[in-house]
Amino acid sequence: MASPSLKIWYDGACPLCLREIALMRRLDKRGAINFVDVAEGADPSCPIDQRELLARFHAEENGVIVSGAAAFAAMWRAIPVLRPLGLLARNALVLSALEAAYLRFLKIRPRLQRFFS
Repeated sequence: MASPSLKIWYDGACPLCLREIALMRRLDKRGAINFVDVAEGADPSCPIDQRELLARFHAEENGVIVSGAAAFAAMWRAIPVLRPLGLLARNALVLSALEAAYLRFLKIRPRLQRFFS
């Protein structure tokens, strides 16, 4: 397997995040993604504060750190079956709509976490 070309930071204490990452790991058959659980401690390779990493989804793609919908799109581009969605999200209007949906999700995330725990 090639070394991962994308780094994803996720909240391993979040039941929703764990489900999402488990699915992405199964779909990432090429091992293109390095998944880093930041719930137990900061990643020394990341310049972003741990609280911010836990509050919002982040990724590093080609040396550039992105967050929110852009981070999801980067993850999708790394997984062949989801790549078309990730490429579609390169369109500014599509990414803007995805970001608006992500911001709405973040508002209800605490209630959903309780439901899934």
